[in-house]
Amino acid sequence: MSLQIKSAVENMVKPFLEENGFELVDIEYVKEGSNWFLRVYVDKDGGIDIDDCGRVSEFLSDKLDADDPIPVAYFLEVSSPGAERPLKKPADFVKAVGKQVYITTYEPVDGKKEFEGILESYSEEGLTVRAGKKTHQIVNTKVAGARLAVMF
Repeated sequence: MSLQIKSAVENMVKPFLEENGFELVDIEYVKEGSNWFLRVYVDKDGGIDIDDCGRVSEFLSDKLDADDPIPVAYFLEVSSPGAERPLKKPADFVKAVGKQVYITTYEPVDGKKEFEGILESYSEEGLTVRAGKKTHQIVNTKVAGARLAVMF
C-alpha cells in the first residue's frame, strides 16, 4: 500500500513541481508511533525556502483532499532534503560527482560496507568513491544507501 500511495502522490505533485521549477527528491509514507506521516522532499536550483515549502504544501494538501488516496489520518510535511540529501536517482549521482558522499552497501566491498569520500564517477554500472588515498569501485546493485555528506 505504501508504494501505491507514494506513486499516487508523485503523480499528483510532479506536474506542479515541474511547472514551478522544483525537483521532487523523495516521498516517504511512514508510521511513527501511532501516527502516519506523508513527507515530500523538494528542491530547486539555489535551494528552497519556507515560502516554497508552503506553496507546495498548499497545492498538495488541496489535491490530496480532492483525490483522497490515503485511507487513514496522516500529517503532511513538505521540506527541503537538507544538506545531506539522499541520492536516489541516476541524475542525483551525476550531480554529486566531485562532492563528498556517504555510501552504504548490502555486502562488503574491499572489506567494508560504509564509504565516505569524494564521488569521482558514476555510470549505469557503478560508481567510484575516493576515501583518503584509496579508491573504491562499487557496483550499483550493491549500493544500499547513498547521500551527500557534510564535512566539518
